[in-house]
Amino acid sequence: MSFYEQLRHFADSHFLIIMFAVFIALCAWPFRPGSRRHVDAARHSIFEDDHDGE
Repeated sequence: MSFYEQLRHFADSHFLIIMFAVFIALCAWPFRPGSRRHVDAARHSIFEDDHDGE
C-alpha cells in the first residue's frame, strides 16, 4: 500500500470521525454548566453603548 493510499484511507475513515467529534464538541460548548456568565455577556454585548440613534 502506498503512502498516498494510507493517507487517503486515514482521511476517509478516521479524520471524518475526528471532525465529527470536534463539530459536536463545538456545538455543545456553549451549553456547558460554567458558561452561563459568558453566554449572557455575549447575548447583551450588542446593546452596549447603544445611544438609540443619537
